[in-house]
Amino acid sequence: MKISRKILLAATIVFIGIQFWRPIRNTQRQPLETDLSVVVNVPFKVQQLLQQSCYDCHSNNTAYPWYASTQPMAWFMSNHIRKGKSELNFSEFGSYSPRKQSNKLKSVANVVRKEEMPLSSYLWLHRAARLSDIEKLAIIHWADSTALTLDN
Repeated sequence: MKISRKILLAATIVFIGIQFWRPIRNTQRQPLETDLSVVVNVPFKVQQLLQQSCYDCHSNNTAYPWYASTQPMAWFMSNHIRKGKSELNFSEFGSYSPRKQSNKLKSVANVVRKEEMPLSSYLWLHRAARLSDIEKLAIIHWADSTALTLDN
């Protein structure tokens, strides 16, 4: 057997083998009592935008695409979601102190304003998560005004 066939066979075996090690999925069907939408007044349209563009990485409920069932993509996504939730978890927003809630909302407004979120790598595969200028302004206005309310 030629060396190139041996390498291809080994790579195929490794690829098939890694399919059996899957990360735990980030799925929770019912909103927690600490969910952002429960503890803070979020207009319906803004809540829809957050769910569409942010909740996959920043909540306890990810809508997984088809490619999330294939390794190593699932590992990459799991790591990305874990990092996103460590920065801000909308499902556990109510467990934050009022000061931390205010700071997180200011950060939301800031990253949307600077177009740092949603990530371009996420938008490449999730076109529906792309925010129009009007949608960005709605999120920014809501986040800034709510943060001010929490500061008082």
